[in-house]
Amino acid sequence: MTNQNNKQTIGLFGFGVVGEGLYHVLQHSHTTRASVKKICILNPEKERNLPKEKFTFDADDILDDKDINLVVELINDAEEAFHIVSRALKKGKSVVSGNKAMLAAHLPELIELQQKTGAALLYDASACGSIPVIRNLEEYYDNDLLLSITGILNGSSNFVLSKIFNEKKSYPEAVKEAQELGFAETDPSLDMGGWDSLFKLIILALHGFGTWVDPEEIFVSGISNLKEGDIRFAREKGYRLKLVAQATKVNGKSFNLMVMPKMVSEEEYIYNVENEYNGVIIEGAFYEKQFMFGKGAGAFPTGSSVLSDITARMHGYRYEYKKKKYFRVPRHSNNVMVKIYLRFNNLSDLNRFEFESIEEKLISRDYNYVVGYISLSRLIRIRKQAQAMDIFIAFFDFPVRGDFSQTLTEQATAQVQA
Repeated sequence: MTNQNNKQTIGLFGFGVVGEGLYHVLQHSHTTRASVKKICILNPEKERNLPKEKFTFDADDILDDKDINLVVELINDAEEAFHIVSRALKKGKSVVSGNKAMLAAHLPELIELQQKTGAALLYDASACGSIPVIRNLEEYYDNDLLLSITGILNGSSNFVLSKIFNEKKSYPEAVKEAQELGFAETDPSLDMGGWDSLFKLIILALHGFGTWVDPEEIFVSGISNLKEGDIRFAREKGYRLKLVAQATKVNGKSFNLMVMPKMVSEEEYIYNVENEYNGVIIEGAFYEKQFMFGKGAGAFPTGSSVLSDITARMHGYRYEYKKKKYFRVPRHSNNVMVKIYLRFNNLSDLNRFEFESIEEKLISRDYNYVVGYISLSRLIRIRKQAQAMDIFIAFFDFPVRGDFSQTLTEQATAQVQA
C-alpha cells in the first residue's frame, strides 16, 4: 500500500488520448510524487513522442516489476482491462482505472479481490470526466438519504444534441463534427446508443445505493434514431432533448435505473448543460438538489481525474463502499411507471409497448407519436426488439410507483416519515 511518504512508480497500460493526456499532466504536476516507469501499448508501428525504451508490448514487464507499486489502466478493451486489473490486484498492486465498461460488468468480483488482497482500485475517471461524482457519493453522501442521481454522463452525445438544438444542424452533421473534433469515435454507437452512459450509471448506483445492477436489467435507448419530427415536437413543447441517465429511489426499499433521451424543461439544471460538458444532479431527502458541472470529454479533463485518483492513493485513500457496508441496501426494481414520448412508423411497433394510459396521440402520413405512461418492466422485456425498430423514445420526468399517482416528492416525504 502506498502513502504520502512513498514515491509512486507507475506502470501505465494504454497511451491513447487519455493516457497521453495523463502523462502530460504528470509532467506538469510538481507536487505529485509519481512518475511513469513503463507504458504497455498494443501497436508497435504507431509513432510516439517518447523514447522507445519507455514502452513495452508485454504486460508482464509491468505486472512482474517489483518497483512498480501502482498500475494505471487506460485501454479500450474491457475484457483485457479486467484481465490486467485483476492480475494487478492479485499481485498486491493498487490500480487506477478509467474503463467504465469493464467496471460495470465486473465490480462485484473486483470489490471481493480488493478485500482479499488489501490492494485498492480507484476509478473516479470512469464516470463524468473531470467531475468527482464517485468520491462525493462515497464521502459526502455517505448515508441512506439519497433519493436520485440524474445526469448527462456522456459528453459526445451532449455535443451532438447541442449542435442540433442550438445551431439547427442535422444529426449526421452534428455527429461528423463531433468526430472531427475528437469528441466522438469513428463508430459512435456506444456514445449515441446510451451504452457509455449506462456503464457510468451502474458505477454511480453502486456508490449511491450500495447495489450492483446487471446491465441486462436496465432499459437503454439512445439518440441514433433522432429525426426532424422529434426535434420539432421538443421545440414546440418548450423542451430540449438531452441523453440522461437516472437512478431513482421510489420508496425506502427499492430503486430503478434507466438511460433515455429526456424532454428537459427550461427550469431544470441540465437544460443549459451544453457541448461536451456533463452535469449531475444529486437529490436527497433533506439536502434537496445539488448540482455538479464539468467537462466530460477530452484528454486533459479525464487525465486530471486520473491524476486525482493517483494522488488519492498516495495518501492511502480507498473506497469503503459504505452503503454496502453500513446500511440496508435497497433492491433494484423496474416495477414503476414512466411517462414517455414514442415516435413510431408502424402500428405493429406501437402495439408491442402496451401503454397503461395515453395522454396525447398523433397519427399522420409521415409522423406518428404517442405520449403516455408505460411500465419500465415492460420496456425491459422488449428492449432488444425496440433497439431494432425505427422508433424514438424520450421520457419526461421521474418514474413513479405502479399506480403512477404518487409523485417523487410524495414518495420522498413518505420515506422520511417512515
